[in-house]
Amino acid sequence: MKLKKLPYTLTVCKLDSAESINLNEDFYFIGKTDEELSLVCRTESTPANTTAREDGWRGFRIEGTLDFSLIGILFPIAAILAENKIGIFAVSTYNTDYVLVKEENFDKAMTALGAAGYEITE
Repeated sequence: MKLKKLPYTLTVCKLDSAESINLNEDFYFIGKTDEELSLVCRTESTPANTTAREDGWRGFRIEGTLDFSLIGILFPIAAILAENKIGIFAVSTYNTDYVLVKEENFDKAMTALGAAGYEITE
Protein backbone atom coordinates (compact mmCIF):
# COMPACT_ATOMS: atom_id res chain seq x y z
CA MET A 1 0.00 0.00 0.00
CA LYS A 2 1.25 3.50 -0.83
CA LEU A 3 1.39 6.37 1.63
CA LYS A 4 2.01 9.94 0.49
CA LYS A 5 3.68 12.42 2.83
CA LEU A 6 1.99 15.79 3.14
CA PRO A 7 4.64 18.52 2.64
CA TYR A 8 3.45 20.93 5.35
CA THR A 9 2.80 21.19 9.06
CA LEU A 10 -0.74 21.10 10.39
CA THR A 11 -2.70 22.50 13.30
CA VAL A 12 -5.69 20.94 15.02
CA CYS A 13 -7.91 23.57 16.62
CA LYS A 14 -11.32 24.45 18.04
CA LEU A 15 -13.37 27.43 16.91
CA ASP A 16 -16.47 29.22 18.17
CA SER A 17 -17.78 29.72 14.64
CA ALA A 18 -16.99 28.74 11.06
CA GLU A 19 -17.03 32.35 9.80
CA SER A 20 -13.25 32.72 9.76
CA ILE A 21 -12.50 29.43 7.95
CA ASN A 22 -11.14 30.20 4.50
CA LEU A 23 -12.88 27.63 2.31
CA ASN A 24 -10.53 28.47 -0.57
CA GLU A 25 -7.54 26.88 1.18
CA ASP A 26 -6.26 23.67 -0.43
CA PHE A 27 -6.20 21.61 2.78
CA TYR A 28 -8.59 21.63 5.72
CA PHE A 29 -10.99 19.32 7.54
CA ILE A 30 -13.97 20.62 9.45
CA GLY A 31 -15.73 18.56 12.07
CA LYS A 32 -18.86 19.83 13.78
CA THR A 33 -20.88 18.08 16.45
CA ASP A 34 -23.39 19.23 19.04
CA GLU A 35 -20.41 19.87 21.35
CA GLU A 36 -17.71 21.48 19.22
CA LEU A 37 -16.40 22.82 15.95
CA SER A 38 -12.96 21.44 15.06
CA LEU A 39 -10.62 22.31 12.23
CA VAL A 40 -7.46 20.68 10.86
CA CYS A 41 -5.55 23.03 8.57
CA ARG A 42 -2.11 24.12 7.47
CA THR A 43 -0.50 25.87 10.40
CA GLU A 44 -0.04 29.11 8.46
CA SER A 45 -3.77 29.11 7.66
CA THR A 46 -5.01 28.74 11.24
CA PRO A 47 -7.79 31.28 11.93
CA ALA A 48 -7.05 33.90 14.58
CA ASN A 49 -10.24 33.15 16.51
CA THR A 50 -9.29 29.67 17.72
CA THR A 51 -10.32 28.84 21.27
CA ALA A 52 -7.79 26.01 21.55
CA ARG A 53 -5.06 24.78 19.23
CA GLU A 54 -2.43 22.09 18.95
CA ASP A 55 0.37 22.89 16.50
CA GLY A 56 3.15 20.65 15.26
CA TRP A 57 1.39 17.89 13.33
CA ARG A 58 2.62 16.21 10.14
CA GLY A 59 0.60 13.82 8.06
CA PHE A 60 0.33 11.35 5.25
CA ARG A 61 -2.46 10.11 3.03
CA ILE A 62 -3.29 6.54 2.07
CA GLU A 63 -3.03 6.72 -1.72
CA GLY A 64 -5.91 5.78 -3.98
CA THR A 65 -9.64 5.69 -3.49
CA LEU A 66 -10.68 3.30 -0.73
CA ASP A 67 -13.92 1.45 -1.29
CA PHE A 68 -16.29 1.56 1.68
CA SER A 69 -16.41 -2.25 1.73
CA LEU A 70 -12.68 -2.47 2.56
CA ILE A 71 -12.02 -3.52 6.13
CA GLY A 72 -8.91 -3.02 8.24
CA ILE A 73 -7.07 -0.37 6.24
CA LEU A 74 -6.31 1.98 9.12
CA PHE A 75 -5.85 -0.64 11.83
CA PRO A 76 -2.46 -2.06 10.74
CA ILE A 77 -1.04 1.46 10.33
CA ALA A 78 -2.28 2.44 13.79
CA ALA A 79 -0.92 -0.81 15.26
CA ILE A 80 2.56 -0.30 13.78
CA LEU A 81 2.68 3.25 15.08
CA ALA A 82 1.35 2.20 18.51
CA GLU A 83 4.07 -0.47 18.73
CA ASN A 84 6.57 2.35 18.18
CA LYS A 85 4.91 4.55 20.85
CA ILE A 86 3.60 7.02 18.26
CA GLY A 87 0.14 8.46 18.80
CA ILE A 88 -2.06 9.32 15.83
CA PHE A 89 -4.87 11.66 14.85
CA ALA A 90 -6.82 10.08 11.99
CA VAL A 91 -9.18 11.83 9.60
CA SER A 92 -11.26 10.13 6.94
CA THR A 93 -12.69 11.59 3.77
CA TYR A 94 -15.00 10.08 1.19
CA ASN A 95 -12.00 8.81 -0.82
CA THR A 96 -9.33 7.91 1.72
CA ASP A 97 -7.81 8.25 5.17
CA TYR A 98 -5.22 10.67 6.51
CA VAL A 99 -3.01 9.95 9.50
CA LEU A 100 -1.39 12.74 11.49
CA VAL A 101 1.45 12.33 13.97
CA LYS A 102 3.34 14.88 16.00
CA GLU A 103 6.15 16.45 13.98
CA GLU A 104 8.88 15.09 16.26
CA ASN A 105 7.66 11.53 15.53
CA PHE A 106 7.14 11.90 11.79
CA ASP A 107 10.47 10.49 10.59
CA LYS A 108 10.23 7.61 13.09
CA ALA A 109 6.70 6.88 11.83
CA MET A 110 7.80 6.86 8.19
CA THR A 111 10.72 4.55 9.02
CA ALA A 112 8.48 2.12 10.93
CA LEU A 113 5.86 2.02 8.19
CA GLY A 114 8.49 1.64 5.48
CA ALA A 115 10.05 -1.28 7.38
CA ALA A 116 6.60 -2.88 7.55
CA GLY A 117 6.33 -2.83 3.76
CA TYR A 118 4.44 0.40 3.09
CA GLU A 119 5.67 2.37 0.07
CA ILE A 120 6.23 6.00 1.08
CA THR A 121 6.15 8.75 -1.56
CA GLU A 122 6.82 12.48 -1.35
